[in-house]
Amino acid sequence: MTEVRITEKKDYGLTFFELKNEELTVHVTNLGCHILSIFAKDRDGKAGDVVLGFENVEDCHHDGSCMGAIVGRVANRIGNAWFELNGKTYHLAANAAPNHHHGGTIGFDQKLFVYEILEDGVCFSYLSPNGEEGYPGNLYLQVIYRLCGNELKMEYDAKTDEDTLINITNHFYFNLSAEREKIYHEELKIAADQIGQVDGNGLATGSFLNVTDTPFDIRKPHEIGERIDANHEQLHLAGGYDHAFVLNRPEDQVVLYDRVSGRKMTMSTTLPVVQVYTANFLAGGANGKGGKPYENRDGVALEAQYMSNSIHIEKEPKVILRKGQKYHEETICRFEVE
Repeated sequence: MTEVRITEKKDYGLTFFELKNEELTVHVTNLGCHILSIFAKDRDGKAGDVVLGFENVEDCHHDGSCMGAIVGRVANRIGNAWFELNGKTYHLAANAAPNHHHGGTIGFDQKLFVYEILEDGVCFSYLSPNGEEGYPGNLYLQVIYRLCGNELKMEYDAKTDEDTLINITNHFYFNLSAEREKIYHEELKIAADQIGQVDGNGLATGSFLNVTDTPFDIRKPHEIGERIDANHEQLHLAGGYDHAFVLNRPEDQVVLYDRVSGRKMTMSTTLPVVQVYTANFLAGGANGKGGKPYENRDGVALEAQYMSNSIHIEKEPKVILRKGQKYHEETICRFEVE
């Protein structure tokens, strides 16, 4: 059974929620649907916080990491900050010049969502008005967090009154050691035969790389630090891993394991790719929990989403949501101990 507790911080109009059962405790807020903490047990039964987060969630307004937040309307990058839809050109903020990034200057990560308490979680809602950050159509979005046993389930639902773009992800950074160590020794396995290649600005080019005999072949478990500094052009361009892994199976596509604590997180998603970002440029942002500034490689972001730059590189871009259609995607994180 999931217990839901609510506290409010009236100075900022924020509401905080604690979702708790015998297996997990999850703290979230209505500001950008940030997942602030996930407490999962190690092999000794001790609960530790396995995601990075801000010392003060309001710092998200001054930090570009989107740490733990819902990202949209379109996660990741759109090349040269424009797109064409139905013969019309739309110009967006080039907030990662020359590209548009993570929804723009004030994306969903900084919006206050309304909420409804459910038996097993919280449903957050937001109406993004026509023209917000340059996107067409009034977009109605629901983000649902559910806690069921040892699983955190995230559901995304949306509809629009005009053809538009959508690509929702949660941008949480994991560290299964509960931040005792950097993520070099955590083992990662992803069911992906290809990655999307990027240019020097992190933009997906539309070219794909077969992972065989490359540092991107993690179809079997490998420590993250094992090949992160290998001599490979794609690693040099991104400063480490910051690539979309194209998933080749319908569930249990990503496994992250910390050998010391025994914690294991398995991700299942209906989305086609997972962007793996090894926090290559995390240093210099807002303070983390306990007031400690985060450093590069303190966590690994695993962002289930559509392909970055989809509107420019896919023949049938998955990011297009038509009027009258319903958008629905799910991602589940299952926590276990080995």
